[in-house]
Amino acid sequence: MNVFAALQAAYPADRSRVAIETDTGLLYTWQDIERATAMLANLLTSLDLHGRTLDDGTYLPPVVAAHTDKSVEALLLYLATLRAGMVYLPLNPAYRQAEMDYFLGDAQPAVVVCAPADFQWLSRVAFQKRVRHVFTLGTDRTGTLLDRASFMSDQHRPDVFESTSLCAILYTSGTTGRSKGALLTHGNLLSNARTLIKHWGWRPDDVLLHALPIFHIHGLFVACHCALLSGSKLLWLGKFEPQAVLQHLPQATVFMGVPTMYSRLLAQPGLTRSACNGMRLFVCGSAPLLPSAFADFAQRTGHTILERYGMSETGMLCSNPYRPADGPRLAGSVGPALPGVEVRVVDDAGSPCPAGAVGHIQVRGPNVFMGYLGMPDKTAESFTDDDWFKTGDVGKIGAGPDDKGYVSIVGRARDLIITGGFNVYPAEIEDHLNQLPGVAESAVFGVPHPDFGEGVVAAVVPQPGAHLTEAGLIEQTKQRIANFKVPKRVFVLAELPRNAMGKVQKNLLQKEHAALFGANAG
Repeated sequence: MNVFAALQAAYPADRSRVAIETDTGLLYTWQDIERATAMLANLLTSLDLHGRTLDDGTYLPPVVAAHTDKSVEALLLYLATLRAGMVYLPLNPAYRQAEMDYFLGDAQPAVVVCAPADFQWLSRVAFQKRVRHVFTLGTDRTGTLLDRASFMSDQHRPDVFESTSLCAILYTSGTTGRSKGALLTHGNLLSNARTLIKHWGWRPDDVLLHALPIFHIHGLFVACHCALLSGSKLLWLGKFEPQAVLQHLPQATVFMGVPTMYSRLLAQPGLTRSACNGMRLFVCGSAPLLPSAFADFAQRTGHTILERYGMSETGMLCSNPYRPADGPRLAGSVGPALPGVEVRVVDDAGSPCPAGAVGHIQVRGPNVFMGYLGMPDKTAESFTDDDWFKTGDVGKIGAGPDDKGYVSIVGRARDLIITGGFNVYPAEIEDHLNQLPGVAESAVFGVPHPDFGEGVVAAVVPQPGAHLTEAGLIEQTKQRIANFKVPKRVFVLAELPRNAMGKVQKNLLQKEHAALFGANAG
């Protein structure tokens, strides 16, 4: 069971048809995908790379890490990695040296592909971590990766793999701040893609307007797999810009976005019913959508956004219905569990909660990952004795006739901030802040933000005699971590609020600054 072999089987009979059209006017046919991925797969195979056996006996094929900006060629590299039977590791191109040092040390990739502008500093990090090969790939179809691949044959037969064979690593995090590499198999990805294609009514004549990044599950697996495995065309935007999306909507039938994208589209006068005439589906995920945005979008466009729920470790778990006959799409709910996926809510003792009661969300299904790379103890504690995965999210399954079976996420057990569809883990940011000169301690938390869903905010206590400024702290933090993680506001306090046990009460900080960005969650 090979994800790429499934893609090959989905090619249209006429391979000269356009599969991907970019916002710069480039056209890629299905035959172009076939030839380019064959050449890239042959390049990877020619490097004589070796995998390794993990402590639990699982074989981990050679890992290919991609720290690249969005491009069609970056997508082709992903497909070629699967075609060659290797493991793909997508990394946010905003990650800087400290972050990459950890990821490359933990995943031990055999190959790193990066933007040409990052080669100088990233190659040093990579070679220090004993990475054997570092290639470059630019958004303008330049770089050493394509130069080397151009000498390779355009014929390649994908190997056949077991459904349990590993094919991807996605890094997620927890409150400890240490990122965890979720190990995903061909069976995980393929089962989830096939379920979504059927559940969301994908057709070969669909056209997906792709404006998401491709370094995480939403843009790479959900969006690309659904389109490619149904033989559908992609309209490829290098980045999200509201005007560009509106310009291309008349040629599209499906759009996937995060709440930030929808809020920015709603700010455009051109978002009208006529602009969305040819659309059949708008999907939103990666963070909760404000009910007001849900209602405003329906009123403006005549389309009800379909919200769904998933995780890096599991792919998609729940989805509001696509077909009206299957039920309504409810604001504030992520819908029922997808076919083949089981979802339950349990109390602190692990007993099932009654309908409508809030508890811990656990899931089970063929889409659930194998475990965390190099963390057998963390893997073990993340599953119950009867093999349910503990998501760490808190929610409920509806009690009424209108929401029977619908899942609502009401909070997160983990100390997680979701801003603009990206996960930010306070412990990681606090660690960087606490290392800055003059900082005694810090607390990072999220508050409602009208554009990003949540805004990252920090409270910092200075060391005795130190003079700290908000601007200075933000600027220093920008030099250490990706921009989306940098606090939008920093408050310098004499002390942090604590309870009787000495634990910082972030809830009080959140309450005090809840209206900081003027967000309205109603």
